[in-house]
Amino acid sequence: MKSYFILAGLLFSASIQSCSQNTRSSSLIGGGCEGCVVVNKSPVPFSELTWMDTLPDFNEPGPKMVISGTVYLADGKTPARDVVLYVYHTDQTGHYINRNNEEGWPGKQGYIKGWMKTNEKGQYKFYTLKPVAYPERNAPAHIHPVIKEAGKNEYYIDEYLFDDDPLLTAKEKGKQEQRGGSGIIQLKERNGILEGKRDIILGLHIPNYPESKN
Repeated sequence: MKSYFILAGLLFSASIQSCSQNTRSSSLIGGGCEGCVVVNKSPVPFSELTWMDTLPDFNEPGPKMVISGTVYLADGKTPARDVVLYVYHTDQTGHYINRNNEEGWPGKQGYIKGWMKTNEKGQYKFYTLKPVAYPERNAPAHIHPVIKEAGKNEYYIDEYLFDDDPLLTAKEKGKQEQRGGSGIIQLKERNGILEGKRDIILGLHIPNYPESKN
Protein backbone atom coordinates (compact mmCIF):
# COMPACT_ATOMS: atom_id res chain seq x y z
CA MET A 1 0.00 0.00 0.00
CA LYS A 2 2.84 2.37 0.85
CA SER A 3 4.45 1.80 -2.56
CA TYR A 4 1.11 2.58 -4.22
CA PHE A 5 0.94 6.01 -2.61
CA ILE A 6 4.56 6.71 -3.53
CA LEU A 7 3.85 5.82 -7.17
CA ALA A 8 0.69 7.94 -7.18
CA GLY A 9 2.68 10.87 -5.83
CA LEU A 10 5.29 10.51 -8.53
CA LEU A 11 2.65 10.36 -11.25
CA PHE A 12 0.93 13.44 -9.85
CA SER A 13 4.25 15.26 -9.77
CA ALA A 14 4.92 14.31 -13.40
CA SER A 15 1.53 15.69 -14.41
CA ILE A 16 2.15 18.99 -12.67
CA GLN A 17 5.71 19.34 -13.94
CA SER A 18 4.71 18.79 -17.55
CA CYS A 19 2.49 21.86 -17.45
CA SER A 20 4.76 24.03 -15.28
CA GLN A 21 7.63 24.28 -17.71
CA ASN A 22 7.36 27.86 -18.92
CA THR A 23 9.90 30.42 -17.74
CA ARG A 24 9.81 34.07 -18.73
CA SER A 25 12.71 35.79 -20.44
CA SER A 26 12.96 39.31 -21.78
CA SER A 27 14.91 38.24 -24.86
CA LEU A 28 13.79 34.78 -25.99
CA ILE A 29 11.06 34.45 -28.59
CA GLY A 30 7.95 33.33 -26.77
CA GLY A 31 9.33 34.44 -23.43
CA GLY A 32 11.11 31.16 -22.75
CA CYS A 33 9.98 27.60 -22.18
CA GLU A 34 12.29 25.19 -20.37
CA GLY A 35 10.51 21.99 -21.42
CA CYS A 36 10.26 23.11 -25.04
CA VAL A 37 13.85 21.98 -25.64
CA VAL A 38 12.50 18.46 -26.17
CA VAL A 39 11.53 19.53 -29.69
CA ASN A 40 15.25 19.18 -30.45
CA LYS A 41 15.27 15.56 -29.23
CA SER A 42 13.51 14.20 -32.30
CA PRO A 43 14.54 10.58 -32.96
CA VAL A 44 14.55 11.51 -36.64
CA PRO A 45 16.78 14.36 -37.90
CA PHE A 46 14.78 17.47 -38.79
CA SER A 47 15.91 17.11 -42.39
CA GLU A 48 14.15 13.74 -42.59
CA LEU A 49 10.90 14.62 -40.85
CA THR A 50 7.70 14.44 -42.89
CA TRP A 51 4.51 16.44 -42.52
CA MET A 52 2.65 13.51 -40.92
CA ASP A 53 3.31 11.46 -37.78
CA THR A 54 1.60 8.67 -35.87
CA LEU A 55 2.11 8.88 -32.11
CA PRO A 56 3.04 5.70 -30.19
CA ASP A 57 -0.38 5.30 -28.57
CA PHE A 58 -2.47 5.22 -31.75
CA ASN A 59 -2.92 1.44 -31.83
CA GLU A 60 -3.66 1.17 -28.10
CA PRO A 61 -7.23 1.05 -26.73
CA GLY A 62 -8.96 4.42 -26.77
CA PRO A 63 -10.70 6.94 -29.05
CA LYS A 64 -8.63 7.30 -32.22
CA MET A 65 -8.08 10.83 -33.43
CA VAL A 66 -6.41 12.70 -36.28
CA ILE A 67 -5.59 16.40 -36.18
CA SER A 68 -4.47 18.38 -39.20
CA GLY A 69 -4.03 21.96 -40.28
CA THR A 70 -1.92 24.54 -42.03
CA VAL A 71 0.85 26.67 -40.56
CA TYR A 72 0.99 30.20 -41.96
CA LEU A 73 3.58 32.96 -41.83
CA ALA A 74 2.84 36.02 -39.71
CA ASP A 75 0.68 37.51 -42.49
CA GLY A 76 -1.84 34.74 -41.87
CA LYS A 77 -2.00 33.93 -45.58
CA THR A 78 1.32 32.52 -46.80
CA PRO A 79 1.88 28.82 -46.02
CA ALA A 80 5.00 28.26 -43.92
CA ARG A 81 7.07 25.27 -45.02
CA ASP A 82 9.72 23.38 -43.04
CA VAL A 83 8.34 24.39 -39.64
CA VAL A 84 8.81 21.68 -37.00
CA LEU A 85 5.83 20.95 -34.76
CA TYR A 86 6.33 18.84 -31.63
CA VAL A 87 3.33 17.55 -29.67
CA TYR A 88 2.84 15.45 -26.54
CA HIS A 89 -0.01 14.54 -24.21
CA THR A 90 -1.28 12.25 -21.45
CA ASP A 91 -2.22 8.60 -21.82
CA GLN A 92 -5.69 7.12 -21.22
CA THR A 93 -5.22 7.38 -17.45
CA GLY A 94 -4.40 11.09 -17.57
CA HIS A 95 -0.68 10.64 -16.86
CA TYR A 96 2.60 11.28 -18.68
CA ILE A 97 4.14 7.83 -18.48
CA ASN A 98 7.91 7.56 -18.90
CA ARG A 99 7.78 4.21 -20.67
CA ASN A 100 11.24 4.50 -22.24
CA ASN A 101 13.19 5.46 -19.08
CA GLU A 102 14.13 8.85 -20.47
CA GLU A 103 15.77 11.44 -18.23
CA GLY A 104 14.90 15.08 -17.69
CA TRP A 105 12.14 16.77 -19.64
CA PRO A 106 11.79 13.96 -22.22
CA GLY A 107 10.86 11.63 -19.39
CA LYS A 108 8.53 14.12 -17.72
CA GLN A 109 6.62 14.57 -20.97
CA GLY A 110 5.98 10.84 -21.30
CA TYR A 111 6.15 8.49 -24.26
CA ILE A 112 3.18 9.86 -26.24
CA LYS A 113 4.86 12.46 -28.40
CA GLY A 114 5.59 13.12 -32.03
CA TRP A 115 7.40 15.38 -34.47
CA MET A 116 6.48 16.58 -37.93
CA LYS A 117 7.66 19.23 -40.39
CA THR A 118 5.28 21.19 -42.57
CA ASN A 119 5.33 20.51 -46.30
CA GLU A 120 5.46 23.06 -49.11
CA LYS A 121 1.78 23.85 -48.48
CA GLY A 122 2.38 24.44 -44.78
CA GLN A 123 0.38 21.33 -43.88
CA TYR A 124 0.79 19.01 -40.92
CA LYS A 125 -1.14 16.00 -39.60
CA PHE A 126 -0.83 13.59 -36.70
CA TYR A 127 -2.66 10.47 -35.55
CA THR A 128 -3.07 9.65 -31.87
CA LEU A 129 -5.66 8.84 -29.20
CA LYS A 130 -7.74 11.60 -27.66
CA PRO A 131 -5.97 12.44 -24.38
CA VAL A 132 -7.59 12.18 -20.97
CA ALA A 133 -7.67 14.93 -18.35
CA TYR A 134 -5.52 14.62 -15.24
CA PRO A 135 -7.02 12.39 -12.53
CA GLU A 136 -7.43 15.49 -10.36
CA ARG A 137 -9.60 16.97 -13.17
CA ASN A 138 -8.07 20.38 -12.51
CA ALA A 139 -7.55 21.15 -16.20
CA PRO A 140 -9.22 20.22 -19.50
CA ALA A 141 -7.76 17.40 -21.59
CA HIS A 142 -5.13 18.90 -23.87
CA ILE A 143 -2.20 18.41 -26.22
CA HIS A 144 0.98 20.44 -25.77
CA PRO A 145 2.45 21.92 -28.99
CA VAL A 146 5.91 23.41 -29.51
CA ILE A 147 7.09 25.27 -32.62
CA LYS A 148 10.64 25.31 -34.00
CA GLU A 149 11.38 27.58 -36.93
CA ALA A 150 14.74 27.70 -38.66
CA GLY A 151 16.94 30.38 -37.13
CA LYS A 152 14.67 30.92 -34.11
CA ASN A 153 14.51 29.42 -30.65
CA GLU A 154 11.69 27.00 -29.87
CA TYR A 155 8.50 28.32 -28.26
CA TYR A 156 5.11 27.02 -27.18
CA ILE A 157 1.72 27.96 -28.57
CA ASP A 158 -1.74 27.50 -27.05
CA GLU A 159 -2.58 23.91 -26.18
CA TYR A 160 -4.97 21.91 -28.32
CA LEU A 161 -8.26 21.83 -26.40
CA PHE A 162 -11.61 20.23 -27.26
CA ASP A 163 -14.74 22.37 -27.40
CA ASP A 164 -17.00 19.62 -25.98
CA ASP A 165 -14.85 19.06 -22.89
CA PRO A 166 -16.93 19.73 -19.75
CA LEU A 167 -13.77 20.99 -18.04
CA LEU A 168 -13.35 23.67 -20.71
CA THR A 169 -15.34 26.27 -18.82
CA ALA A 170 -15.77 29.92 -19.67
CA LYS A 171 -13.07 30.67 -17.11
CA GLU A 172 -10.67 28.24 -18.79
CA LYS A 173 -11.42 29.74 -22.21
CA GLY A 174 -10.61 33.15 -20.78
CA LYS A 175 -7.14 31.94 -19.78
CA GLN A 176 -6.16 31.20 -23.38
CA GLU A 177 -3.47 33.52 -24.76
CA GLN A 178 -4.28 32.84 -28.43
CA ARG A 179 -0.61 32.11 -29.08
CA GLY A 180 -0.49 31.06 -32.71
CA GLY A 181 -4.26 31.44 -32.83
CA SER A 182 -7.01 29.60 -31.00
CA GLY A 183 -6.22 26.05 -29.88
CA ILE A 184 -9.84 25.09 -29.25
CA ILE A 185 -10.95 22.58 -31.85
CA GLN A 186 -14.12 20.73 -32.77
CA LEU A 187 -13.97 16.99 -33.27
CA LYS A 188 -16.21 15.15 -35.73
CA GLU A 189 -16.28 11.39 -36.07
CA ARG A 190 -15.76 9.88 -39.48
CA ASN A 191 -15.24 6.16 -40.10
CA GLY A 192 -14.55 5.54 -36.42
CA ILE A 193 -11.91 8.28 -36.11
CA LEU A 194 -12.33 11.70 -34.50
CA GLU A 195 -11.16 14.42 -36.86
CA GLY A 196 -10.08 17.91 -35.85
CA LYS A 197 -8.48 20.88 -37.58
CA ARG A 198 -6.29 23.67 -36.30
CA ASP A 199 -4.44 26.26 -38.34
CA ILE A 200 -1.47 28.08 -36.80
CA ILE A 201 -0.17 31.59 -37.49
CA LEU A 202 3.50 32.02 -36.67
CA GLY A 203 4.28 34.89 -34.34
CA LEU A 204 0.66 35.66 -33.48
CA HIS A 205 0.59 36.85 -29.85
CA ILE A 206 4.12 35.48 -29.36
CA PRO A 207 6.28 37.76 -27.18
CA ASN A 208 9.54 39.00 -28.73
CA TYR A 209 8.65 37.59 -32.15
CA PRO A 210 10.68 39.47 -34.79
CA GLU A 211 8.68 41.78 -37.03
CA SER A 212 8.42 40.87 -40.68
CA LYS A 213 10.66 42.84 -43.02
CA ASN A 214 8.21 42.43 -45.91
